[in-house]
Amino acid sequence: MADQEQLYDLQLEGLDAEEWRARVEEVCHQIGHCETLGKHYLAMQLDAGPRLFVSFENIPSARKFNPEAAPRGWLLARDRGWSCLTILAKDPENWFRDPAIYAFFDRLIDDGYFDEFEDVLFYGAGGAGYAAAAFSVSAPEARVLALRPQATLDPARTPWDRRFMAQRAKDFTSRFGYAPMMLETASQAWIVHDPLVPEDAMHATLFEAPNTILLRTPHLGLTPERDLSLMRVLDDIIDEAMDGTLDADSFAGYWRARQGHLPYLRTLFHILEEDGRDGLLARLCRFVLRDTNRPLFAKKLAQIEARTAEETSTETENA
Repeated sequence: MADQEQLYDLQLEGLDAEEWRARVEEVCHQIGHCETLGKHYLAMQLDAGPRLFVSFENIPSARKFNPEAAPRGWLLARDRGWSCLTILAKDPENWFRDPAIYAFFDRLIDDGYFDEFEDVLFYGAGGAGYAAAAFSVSAPEARVLALRPQATLDPARTPWDRRFMAQRAKDFTSRFGYAPMMLETASQAWIVHDPLVPEDAMHATLFEAPNTILLRTPHLGLTPERDLSLMRVLDDIIDEAMDGTLDADSFAGYWRARQGHLPYLRTLFHILEEDGRDGLLARLCRFVLRDTNRPLFAKKLAQIEARTAEETSTETENA
């Protein structure tokens, strides 16, 4: 069992990439098990409670965006008493297509590792979301929470997604290849995505099994995981996924947090401004200015109100 007290003093912030990795390996060897997979991956296991959080992450994003610059799996293990299995990639854009990872999960299957836990949740975002869905087949009846995942980058199946051309050369047709098919053994799966990003929306439609719920986050763009984290609802969403209680209604409650999330409000501002929808834009500005003084919104509201007053005056004179 992991001595999770050591997770309270990770000392990962402010380290460069090599120092960060060395510190992560040091902590992991002290309280769990750490091994290198191939040239580009680390597998870290902390065995504690009867719930297992399996996360796919990459080092640059963890260092830059996660609280305490820590793997998200470690933070959840510390705060909730969960066990965790974290697969870390060195590179930011990574779909975890490596024979060393296949062999690692084969070994876990043969050892009956996943059978030891009452609940198992696979988690990831982007290419890591793809991996979470694809490798969940290793643990039948697991749950899966994948944010903006790709179903595959096999050009024969998804020729319309040309965003990751270098990655398309990888083999997505062999083991653990087509993520929607790998989800068939899961008890529940949730796909979170922005339907206004065409490629992400098209990938989401390929996850069409009855056990899968699509959860939409319009106007969050390419990194909904970062925004949901900044909105302080991502961990709550993960909790509900682990419990198996996440659904469209409960997600809608978390999604309301966007009303206080300035990056979302700015995005909406620019969309309405570009479309010339002054009425809705004025309502948005008034909504934002109820609780805070934001010069961008205040200036635009003043412009709209002045323009409206001028138009009204002109109409009155011409009447």
